[in-house]
Amino acid sequence: MQKIREFLELQAFGVCTSIGDKLGIATTRIRMWFIYISFLTLGSPVIIYMILAFWKNIKNYIWAARRNPLKDF
Repeated sequence: MQKIREFLELQAFGVCTSIGDKLGIATTRIRMWFIYISFLTLGSPVIIYMILAFWKNIKNYIWAARRNPLKDF
């Protein structure tokens, strides 16, 4: 079960994990509230989750480009 959980955390963009780290809240609580809110609002938080995941990936690409000493500008 632990391997499945680690796989999902790494492959599911890590949005809940990064929010939990920044706010100091347990990741499991954020996930549970996300699930509850998704059921109550018929899935509209999924759009917000995808926007946050996109933003997080773009931010990682920008930081990787800045750290790359071999890249010519």
